[in-house]
Amino acid sequence: MKNSESISPRPRVAVLDYGMGNLRSVAKAFEREGGDVTIVDRPAGGEWDAMVLPGVGALGDCVDGLKQSGLDRWIVEWIAADRPFFGICLGLQALFDFSEEGNVEGLGVFPGRVLRFRIDPSLKVPHMGWNSVSFSTGGGALRADLSDGDQFYFDHTYHVVPDDKDIAWCSTDYGGPFVSGVRRGKCVATQFHPEKSQAKGLQMYRNFLMDTALGG
Repeated sequence: MKNSESISPRPRVAVLDYGMGNLRSVAKAFEREGGDVTIVDRPAGGEWDAMVLPGVGALGDCVDGLKQSGLDRWIVEWIAADRPFFGICLGLQALFDFSEEGNVEGLGVFPGRVLRFRIDPSLKVPHMGWNSVSFSTGGGALRADLSDGDQFYFDHTYHVVPDDKDIAWCSTDYGGPFVSGVRRGKCVATQFHPEKSQAKGLQMYRNFLMDTALGG
């Protein structure tokens, strides 16, 4: 029996809809791994066990959509309360103070900036495709069956530079190392797309749901 099948009750997951993003593929991935998923487009009550912020496209449009719907305040309050949160791609970048992409102010959950890749011109930007990830020490249930060197799928032109290096959960090399995932408390966010990363990506979602269900 898969781990996800042993979760009872299924963690209730709010996948945030701010008018853009790969909602269906993310929702289906979390459902497959044991989540009771609802797509939510406005702040709701406290009936959710976990929140997921997907993201593709331009960060300015993402932040504008969050602010127009009021989801921005909900996200900040949710993470401040140390409730389970998973951000994906733009859902990682939006958590920081500022991005060079359009000179956008983010949600300010984490101090730091989002910068464009400045690498050898022989390397293509955006960074697109499969690349390996190295994890920081620890990680508990989120690291179950995941190893340094596991491959995940990326598609991005900008990367996060946290002021607090201790929140860096994983890193990747593309013309030099960059932070490809952060973690603080029950908040985790990745630059790569686990829902596009086959078995290892689904394992990461399964671990997140297991951690949520167990109150980790």
